[in-house]
Amino acid sequence: MYNLIIYIYLLGVAIMSLFSKKVKKMWQGERTAFNVLKENVDPSAKYVWFHAASLGEFEQGRPIMERLRQSHPEYKILLTFFSPSGYEVRKNYEGADVICYLPLDTPLNAIRFLRLVRPCMAFFIKYEFWWNYLHILKHRNIPTYSVSSIFRHEQVFFRWYAYEYRLVLKCFTHFFVQNETSKQLLSKLGINNVSITGDTRFDRVLQIKETSKILPIVESFKKDSKVFVAGSSWQPDEDIFIRYFNEHKDWKLIIAPHVIGEDHLQQILSKLDRKTVRYTQTTTTEVADADCLIIDCFGLLSSIYHYGEIAYVGGGFGVGIHNVLEAAVWDVPVFFGPNNQRFQEARELLASGGGFEITDYDTFNNIMVMFATDAAYLKDAGDKAGAYVKSRSGATESILSFVSL
Repeated sequence: MYNLIIYIYLLGVAIMSLFSKKVKKMWQGERTAFNVLKENVDPSAKYVWFHAASLGEFEQGRPIMERLRQSHPEYKILLTFFSPSGYEVRKNYEGADVICYLPLDTPLNAIRFLRLVRPCMAFFIKYEFWWNYLHILKHRNIPTYSVSSIFRHEQVFFRWYAYEYRLVLKCFTHFFVQNETSKQLLSKLGINNVSITGDTRFDRVLQIKETSKILPIVESFKKDSKVFVAGSSWQPDEDIFIRYFNEHKDWKLIIAPHVIGEDHLQQILSKLDRKTVRYTQTTTTEVADADCLIIDCFGLLSSIYHYGEIAYVGGGFGVGIHNVLEAAVWDVPVFFGPNNQRFQEARELLASGGGFEITDYDTFNNIMVMFATDAAYLKDAGDKAGAYVKSRSGATESILSFVSL
């Protein structure tokens, strides 16, 4: 049944590639993956294979890859992606020796792929459970690990009708899960090769903090002002905080929207009543007199949070919030919307006193009033956010201390 679904999916992707640029990139990338492997894989080398569905999973696997490369340079690293949103951003990542899409999980593709690569070890990040690849890895006695994985009652593995598919979990040598609930759920299935190591993203954001960029334009914008940084924002987020900053002149505002398209940027500009400049169209002199700075390029957000007294992470009024840890690591309180139930780090940040859920303009305004009038409360909330991130670090070391190379 699984393979039938995969072939139906393959047909669907082929059809959708005619209409979607993103799907077309994935389709073409999967079809050319074997050529990439033939041209770049060194048959005499020993490869450790990391697979990440997309960019978020890559960030979770990255600390392990980089620590592995540092401590065991005799191994080469193969990195595969499923989604264009991961591959297109990280296809030139210097921490891996070979980077390509993962060919779709058909029996023939899995056999061809593993014959070409012959990995000595494999790491699947978070939610990656490919039946054919995993069964062949197990058959060949190749150690295979699930990293930063998290399990919930509603997942297919725990449905009464999923007995056959849940056998894929038996293919892993070990699970490094994020929480006790995941361990208990796996135990109910008779899977006990499990360690609670937490989420490697905590290690990653601490790495990012240590290597953050100095941004002269942002420094000139901030000067001695109080700055509110809104990252990965969408229109519902912007409708809330822009209204506040149009009315309160004692704060400066930095907006790094999730979608950096001209239509969205013009939409943001039309809502702002204060002097606003765009990052790519200003200078350190001009930006000093601005009230709002719009980041209209990629790659700066994790460093920009450093310049804020308060942060807002968008997405919580849509499919789900973005990375709250990138902001919290800078010892600032973090706002986010109500769709955060599936995000363990957001729920824990709330519980720590460093995160703040908003549901509408009034809840946002009420919390901002408290921060604006009580400097001690603002500092305490920021300290709690930073302490929460530090308290959850160490997953990378725990994982690599367990793995035998």
